Amino acid sequence: MNQTETIFIGQISRVQKTFTVQDVRKWSHLTHDENEVYQETIYFEKPLVPGILCEALIIEAISKEFANRRCCLVKKELLYLTPVHIGEKVTAEVETIDVNQERNWITQKVTCMNATGKEVVIGQIMLKIFETTK
Repeated sequence: MNQTETIFIGQISRVQKTFTVQDVRKWSHLTHDENEVYQETIYFEKPLVPGILCEALIIEAISKEFANRRCCLVKKELLYLTPVHIGEKVTAEVETIDVNQERNWITQKVTCMNATGKEVVIGQIMLKIFETTK
């Protein structure tokens, strides 16, 4: 059976997270990214969350949706519309918009929204679904 046969257009996966100071500290420690905008309120009302943490939330939504499949990200295009601040709840949503059964590729629309429903990240990703060996 083709790995994409049970995947359908309109399939949606969502996850939510409220980013904390500890999340940002872990990111800064791991990457040595000590940008002041993640720690201080000089430029914004609250410190910012690194955009890559929103990307991690997108990956979590993908992993939730394809938990029983082997897949990898082959393309991503993301636009960061609005900063995310520490303490904000973010919802990441991925929606399947195309299924290429010949190549086992899935294209998904990506949307991250804050608690007020304002889009903070939008874009599109493409996944390669691999055949299972078992």
